[in-house]
Amino acid sequence: MSLETVRAFFSASAPDIEIIETELSSATVAEAAEAHGVDPAQIAKTICLRLGDEPILVVAGGMARLDNRKFKDTFGTKARLLNAEEVVEATSHPVGGVCPFGLPSPLRIYCDVSLKQFDEVVPAAGSTNSAVRIATDRLAELTKATWIDVCQ
Repeated sequence: MSLETVRAFFSASAPDIEIIETELSSATVAEAAEAHGVDPAQIAKTICLRLGDEPILVVAGGMARLDNRKFKDTFGTKARLLNAEEVVEATSHPVGGVCPFGLPSPLRIYCDVSLKQFDEVVPAAGSTNSAVRIATDRLAELTKATWIDVCQ
């Protein structure tokens, strides 16, 4: 179960971070913002993309949109989203619960600078009704993410 892999990740890497489960769905940015009482931009959404044959994750602010020109300038190729099946295969998390924690195998993870406007962000935690509150820099540190600028 995806939520369990995220629990195991935090238990091993950051036991002070608590997973928040809600009765409300947090599968979309708007739902997550409402469920956790934050601005939609403060939701840290995880976008699953493909670079050649390799899946990668880009964690961005909830209201940020991928900028195709910036993405191509950064990675030398067009942004290609994974479909729902590929997302689950790469992350073990369902769409709406995708996060950079508790992955079945290491993936390259990038944090977009759109997150830097917040001291704390709220990414999903492996299910459509779970999340964590985490310091932005700690999110990047725990996931060994590289900071990039690929969103509008």
